[in-house]
Amino acid sequence: MKKEYNFSIKSTIIIVIITSVVTSLVTGLILYNNSKILIGSSNLQTDTALQEFLQVYYDLEDDYYTDIDKTKMIDQAIAAMLDYLGEDYSTYMNQDETADLENHLSGQYVGIGISITNGNQIVKVYQDTPASRVGLLDNDVITSINGTSTEGLDQSAVSALISKTEENTITINRNGQTHTFKVTAETLNSPLISEIYEENNKRIGYILIESFTNTVEEEFAKSLTDLESQGIDSLIIDVRSNTGGYLKGATAIASMFLEKGKTIYSLEGKDSTDVYVDETDEKRDYPVMILMNDGTASASEVLAAALKESYGATLLGTTSYGKGKVQLTKSLEDGSMVKYTTARWLTPSGECIDEIGLDPDYLVNLEKDAETGLYTDTQLEKARELLSQ
Repeated sequence: MKKEYNFSIKSTIIIVIITSVVTSLVTGLILYNNSKILIGSSNLQTDTALQEFLQVYYDLEDDYYTDIDKTKMIDQAIAAMLDYLGEDYSTYMNQDETADLENHLSGQYVGIGISITNGNQIVKVYQDTPASRVGLLDNDVITSINGTSTEGLDQSAVSALISKTEENTITINRNGQTHTFKVTAETLNSPLISEIYEENNKRIGYILIESFTNTVEEEFAKSLTDLESQGIDSLIIDVRSNTGGYLKGATAIASMFLEKGKTIYSLEGKDSTDVYVDETDEKRDYPVMILMNDGTASASEVLAAALKESYGATLLGTTSYGKGKVQLTKSLEDGSMVKYTTARWLTPSGECIDEIGLDPDYLVNLEKDAETGLYTDTQLEKARELLSQ
């Protein structure tokens, strides 16, 4: 997903992946279901508006002066129905758009399980991946991949050399010694970026969530367990420019922190309002700080609001996007999809933040260097300062 700026922790790391980025489809997205559309025979017989639509469809099929692509015509008809609603979040997506969205939100990629920095240095080998199983280690320097030298290449170019379908021959330099490994890419869960900062004898954990994918709960739990095993005193959760995804991911992560019975959010539908509370026995009590900005939307705002109001977390950054609506997705038989708004979500205190956003407890803007044009991550710096006190 395109960022307006680079955060310091991300500026030197590229995860070796293949994935589709679909900003136009994901922006402000919050989804909580996906099912097939089925039309019962009773609807066909009793709905006069539908009968009229079908009559026009068959008349055009029979009488129009040239051949008609019926699939494209129906696609246009469905898109027109959703366009009639006049709401940005209720849309029709064709097969390609649907595939891109589902791929992005799958939370998986094809790769060997490493992150690289400085062009060809392995900064992280993730556990239980092809790279870890063959013996690649953090700080190994990749000198060649499948016979091609990595000298002078940037991270993206090095990543592109790794075959996603064939066995790879990867040569590395480790403490002055050369080693060669055979490794085959697999489909893996996209890992979350995590870090520990040492400030004034305090250990501050950091987890970046870029999107609420199908695997975000599992990967967040792994990162959190790893950080806690190293004795963190507090945690920063970074959801800046995270435009949403599946509501279940935000719900699951909130439940890791909240006391059982605490409210996570409510859904206000056409006829009723349903309150969702933490039903797990899992909870935590150390300080949590949420980093957010004007690109923090939807499921990210659900998590931020739940942790602020039901846990006591602190929000830092700038006012969030303000997307307080929830979409239902339904797949069509041809592989396309419709998504439309079915409810507003409310914070634990009952507030709707749609077109308003969440205000931070600490308003902190990024600072841009006048000479270099680069941003300094003053938001992360301030969070570390506050949690180290």
